[in-house]
Amino acid sequence: MNAPTHGANPAAGALAQRTAALERCYRRVQHERMGGLGLLNPALSVQALGFEPAAQNPTLAEGVLLTPWFMSLLRLPLRAQAPAGGRIGQRSSHAFGNECFDFLGAFDAEIGYYESCALFSPMHGFDSQPLALQTAQEVLRQLRQTPAALADAAADPGAERSSAEARALASRRAFFRYPLGGTGAA
Repeated sequence: MNAPTHGANPAAGALAQRTAALERCYRRVQHERMGGLGLLNPALSVQALGFEPAAQNPTLAEGVLLTPWFMSLLRLPLRAQAPAGGRIGQRSSHAFGNECFDFLGAFDAEIGYYESCALFSPMHGFDSQPLALQTAQEVLRQLRQTPAALADAAADPGAERSSAEARALASRRAFFRYPLGGTGAA
């Protein structure tokens, strides 16, 4: 899979290359390290989605990584970085959209240093890739809402959805409304 060329916007090109490398890395992990494990959900595949430069640090991209064994928020530097200062395995709190989460530092030779915050693991509760993608997109939508949109949603949480859709998303919304005991992970 070739990354698209973005001659007019080098940052967009770097972001496309980094997310393509992230997907290649996790597909390799799936096939080389995870193959045959019951932890994998065969209905799902690796996909990086919603990655965009972080508002607080434009040298980082933030998005969701979906795999057959987990779904996580990721903070991915736009340029591969070596792990420095003992950051691998260390937790650090970062804003992601309108919330703050604890992220765990990780390193892979193919993609360099990055940070992740688990949303779901294992992934057996998802019966299809479209459902997992819809959930990831809803997570990103909620986290990236402006303060005004958050206030509007609090005033009338079902305004944009039918009551059935609102009930279906209620448990996912609750995930972000309640403290996670400082762990930042589900």
